[in-house]
Amino acid sequence: MNHNRTSDPERTQHGDPGLRRVAHQLPDPVAMARRLVRTASVNPVLEQNGTGEREIAGLVADWLGRWGYAVGTTEVAPGRFNVVARFGSGSGPVLLLNGHLDTVGVEGMPDPFSGDVHEGRLHGRGAADMKGGVACILAAAAALATEDLPGELVVALTADEEHASLGMEALVATGIHADAGVVCEPTGLAVMPAHKGFLWINAEVKGRAAHGSRPELGVDAIAHAGHLLVAFEAEAARLARDTDHPLLGPASVHAGTIAGGSAPSVYPDRCEIVFERRTLPGETVDQVMREAERVLDGARRGCPQLEARLEPGLFRAGTEVPAASPVVRGLLAACERAGLPGTVAGMSAWVDACFLNRSGIPAVCFGPGSIAQAHTDDEWISTSEIEAGAEILTDFSRRFLAEGR
Repeated sequence: MNHNRTSDPERTQHGDPGLRRVAHQLPDPVAMARRLVRTASVNPVLEQNGTGEREIAGLVADWLGRWGYAVGTTEVAPGRFNVVARFGSGSGPVLLLNGHLDTVGVEGMPDPFSGDVHEGRLHGRGAADMKGGVACILAAAAALATEDLPGELVVALTADEEHASLGMEALVATGIHADAGVVCEPTGLAVMPAHKGFLWINAEVKGRAAHGSRPELGVDAIAHAGHLLVAFEAEAARLARDTDHPLLGPASVHAGTIAGGSAPSVYPDRCEIVFERRTLPGETVDQVMREAERVLDGARRGCPQLEARLEPGLFRAGTEVPAASPVVRGLLAACERAGLPGTVAGMSAWVDACFLNRSGIPAVCFGPGSIAQAHTDDEWISTSEIEAGAEILTDFSRRFLAEGR
């Protein structure tokens, strides 16, 4: 990029609001990422003392407003905030850049909000997931605010992705429109047009309570649940063998939680298991539940006394964007112009891009950092990836808003 950058976003936040038009000095994405990491935004549903997004939403809204964006802040739940900012004429293509503002908890981290940089790595909660990506979005937003483009850039920074996606659900419910979207989750600067989904399957196995000394009266729900566990283990092997996706690999299923029994000397009358079935794009709740019922039927053949029922729980669909779509091709071309090979890969985790894709906005994942570092006790991100991600995202956004590709 040919623009000069300030070394500290504080200058943009508290300095001359006309700075972008006078001196064309832009905030450094690494400095912004450090400031974002130092601003706690732990999801309060995941950790008791989590502060939510109030402070960080105010910070980014102020930056965007000073760069000339029309900014709206919405409280989607008590203390939980979305920030949506718009810039451009609106007469050309519309591009949406999305990131989430919340993080997981910080238990076990000695200094979770340090924002320190050592040997080219920025450390702290949210550095990889996904304040480095948010900094890339903000860097692109600042750069494009200095230019006259025919399209419109929409920056949507949302709440609660780490739990129930209240922010993204609220955003989509507004009827927001864009011709394409980029969700800047950590992908190692690979373009990820497909992601898996999941369905939680709630299993209840019934038994009959009895004193441990009276086996003739009791029915052991936990023992019977073992037959169901073995049957789902066989289903996992079948999925690994019989399902596949060119970017995502096979579907999968595993037992996530199990609970049952009241005391060691009592035959348990109930055992509850939650199975998680990771889905491929196009798979539906009905399809997965039909497969799960077949698994249950197989378990009953091994244990005719098995009394159990399955119910669908939380579902998040897997979605994908065609590799030939303008957003995929445009990001790959921008990577190549930046000297990167332009890699297409699959996102194994579920992401908020699901909501955008299902609302008619073709959205892919692209951002700095590794998902392997997310949620760890020593979360970090490479500062060079933040810089490269900001350059690529700015280049792509500029061309997409001008040409739609």
